Amino acid sequence: MEARLILIKYGEITLKGLNQHYFLETLMKNIRYAIKGIEGAKVNKIQGRVTVEGVSAEDEEEVISRLKKVFGIVAIVVARECEPDMESIKAAALEVMKDKHNCTFKAEAKRGNKSFPYTSPQIAKMVGAHVLVNTDTITVDVHKPDYTLTVEVREKAYVYCDNIPCDAGLPLGTGGSGALLLSGGIDSPVAGYMMMRRGMKVCGIHFHSYPYTSLEAQKKATDLAEKLRPYNMGFTLINVPVTKIQEEIIQKCDESYLTVILRRFMFRISERICEQRGISALITGESLGQVASQTIESINCTNAVVKLPVLRPLIGHDKNDIVAISRHIDTYDISIRPFEDCCTVFVPKHPQIKPSLEKVEAQEAKLDVEALVEEALKNIEIVRIK
Repeated sequence: MEARLILIKYGEITLKGLNQHYFLETLMKNIRYAIKGIEGAKVNKIQGRVTVEGVSAEDEEEVISRLKKVFGIVAIVVARECEPDMESIKAAALEVMKDKHNCTFKAEAKRGNKSFPYTSPQIAKMVGAHVLVNTDTITVDVHKPDYTLTVEVREKAYVYCDNIPCDAGLPLGTGGSGALLLSGGIDSPVAGYMMMRRGMKVCGIHFHSYPYTSLEAQKKATDLAEKLRPYNMGFTLINVPVTKIQEEIIQKCDESYLTVILRRFMFRISERICEQRGISALITGESLGQVASQTIESINCTNAVVKLPVLRPLIGHDKNDIVAISRHIDTYDISIRPFEDCCTVFVPKHPQIKPSLEKVEAQEAKLDVEALVEEALKNIEIVRIK
């Protein structure tokens, strides 16, 4: 008797040795969270795989769409489960291939259950021959087939054809927590996604300069947070006003230091928020040399004001690479909306590209740094996206 189910493949988790159980249990918890509300769906663990059973045909596409955003999953297949005997496996293989016409295929097998009386090559040969004999328009091509028919023999046997690739990585929650400095641009949401992919739970901190920046610019950040939400199993966005800070810098400091001093304020404020919320790291979308604030000298000046590690997953990435990822996670079209953020609304004509820490600190000495930080923290707004 066959049953249709979703078979989930994971990769890097298998390398975790004695910690593998923790990573696998976290993955299963995240899968349950992702498919919450899907009637009848049940998550189970089998040898080397996770299964999702009880999903109706009507819900299958929705479940797959959600699972593709669960980190730790390498691939998803819709499989036929049957008894581990050759006749049942052959019947399941024909069922899997029944809708394939005028195409080529090859058969592969993986024998996880070593008590099964046939080897992997023998299973593949017998299943392939059975499909070839019992179909009219399907032929074999072992080099470049249209489809690869796969049999996995474990406690049960699983037969499937189409691998749906996913984003792999590590299960969310296994890599600690980080606060993402989320601007309205292309880079920062990609940086957040990349850290989530390494298992880090992320919240967002968005700095705005209302009324110099519009409410549409803040909505842009919220919409980006919404796109990141499924990967992050919910998302908290913290909006921080820096209007007063920028005004003070413009009035009292050399204009060319505006960008680097503002970044230092952002880092100070973000670190305070992290301390309050038990968050372990800052995350930025900086790419080395992309703009004036992202030279190594500017980065050193901003790092100097915080003790928390600052993670920059895009630091060596080309802009085209970053854009490609932003399209993959569907943030690109939001990021290019023509609304300025606080970093672009006041841009010095000739920004410092190689600032020295000594000169930056001399400029900052003209400001009441602590009072400005405290005022910004008193006026934060928290948006929770579930």
